[in-house]
Order: sequence, then C-alpha cells, then structure tokens
Amino acid sequence: MKTKLGIAALIAAVAAPSIVPIAPADAQGYYRTYNGHRHYYRYRCKKSKGTTGLLAGAGGGGLGAAALGAGPVGIAAGVIGGGLLGRHLDKKHDAAQNRRNGC
Repeated sequence: MKTKLGIAALIAAVAAPSIVPIAPADAQGYYRTYNGHRHYYRYRCKKSKGTTGLLAGAGGGGLGAAALGAGPVGIAAGVIGGGLLGRHLDKKHDAAQNRRNGC
C-alpha cells in the first residue's frame, strides 16, 4: 500500500508543474526588456503531432496502472490508454492556443 501511495505521489509531483497557467503578458505576445519598454513579438502557429503528449501520457498511464496493482495486461492497457489521451490533449491544447493567438 505504501508503494502505491508513493507512486501516486510521484505522478502528482511530476504532473503538477505542467498545469501552471501562462502569465497574461506572455499570452498577449508582449515581453519586457531591461529598461521597462514593452515590445510586441509575433506568435508562431503550431501544427502539433502530439508526440510529447503521447510519451507523457503513456508513461503516466503505465505508472498509474502499476500503482493500482494491475497485471501485465492492465499495465499495457494503461500505457495505450494514457498515450492516446495524452496525444489528444496535446493536439487540443495547441489548437486552442492557435485560436487564442489568431492563427
């Protein structure tokens, strides 16, 4: 039981930094220089394949299934399901970001 809780805590610690929102100044396309002047920069539109989400989701799904005590088939299902979900969320995030930035 301690091992399962430890793995779940590790997953939560790894996933928490990815949930942090973007600062409003960055979302608007502005950055500040050392002298305090605001400069505009153009956002580059992305066409994501979802590879990062696939890898992160597969790792998280496999660790989550192992934390719950699943057998080999359950772990494989967790890896596959997590990978598909991660890929979908990665592509959805990039599409939403492109819409916000006028792409």
